[in-house]
Amino acid sequence: MTRRNNRNQNIKQRVKSHIPKDWMSEIRIAYRIIIETVKGVVRTGLVNIAIITTIAAILTIFGSIFRVTLTLNSFANSMGSALEISAYLNQNADVNQTITAIKNLDHVQKVSFVSKDASWKQLKTEIDVPDIQNPLPDTLHVKIDNTKNLVAVMQELKTVNGISDTSYAKDLVEKFEMINAVINTATLIFLAIVCILTIAIINNTIELVIQSRKEEIEIMRLMGVSNWYIKTPLILQGAIYGFFGALVAIVPIKIVQEYIIKIHEFFMIPIDPLAQFTVLFSVLTLGVTFSSVGSFLSIKKHLQV
Repeated sequence: MTRRNNRNQNIKQRVKSHIPKDWMSEIRIAYRIIIETVKGVVRTGLVNIAIITTIAAILTIFGSIFRVTLTLNSFANSMGSALEISAYLNQNADVNQTITAIKNLDHVQKVSFVSKDASWKQLKTEIDVPDIQNPLPDTLHVKIDNTKNLVAVMQELKTVNGISDTSYAKDLVEKFEMINAVINTATLIFLAIVCILTIAIINNTIELVIQSRKEEIEIMRLMGVSNWYIKTPLILQGAIYGFFGALVAIVPIKIVQEYIIKIHEFFMIPIDPLAQFTVLFSVLTLGVTFSSVGSFLSIKKHLQV
């Protein structure tokens, strides 16, 4: 046994001693790695179609959910900029001084004044009210930049002189924030599912490739071929599956995005200019990354090099 190990070691040393250490050698090695990667894909045959289609389906669902999440975030930001807090004034309050104090608060975009007479007149046109003295106070409508800053602005308004009370559409804001939170959570959960499924699919595929090339890989070991030369084509093969799966997924995701654009136009909500690029880049990156990781884990588990 010792004699055989010494013989294998001598073979490795002789092979390594004849490998030229120049840039042309590096180019030839890179070329051979590419060839081995292509051969690995060709050997897999029609199974490639099933692998790429499955990855594409998973990435399509993820990309669509991610795009919907970005749209809901845009709606939330737009709603925040349109949301008004009603600040009710005391009877003896200095309107101009109060408006100036509110405008100096952080996250306040606009302050508008509505007199109690105008409010009473508007109320009479909407509902039938008895002929009594006007009980409504003068009101300031305060617009903020984002719903996330709503509580902070409400607390600061209570400290402004001349304001007796405040109110806003609390139920609407809470429901929208709850929906947004559910969608964000669903996106994270599905991201984890995408990771697990993609890695599992690539893991099984690369395992089959390793089994079919077991003797060839053993011969390369005996010849002194480095570990990275054996591993790299298999990792690249997994990356290729992820890349083409992502390219296929881009087609239905683009269709989904066209419908989302129409929804933005219907509700006159501005579209984030980076949203579409972010989704497509994320799908491509996740496809290649998860597939490469799946290949690496399979090599580590089934190929002791």
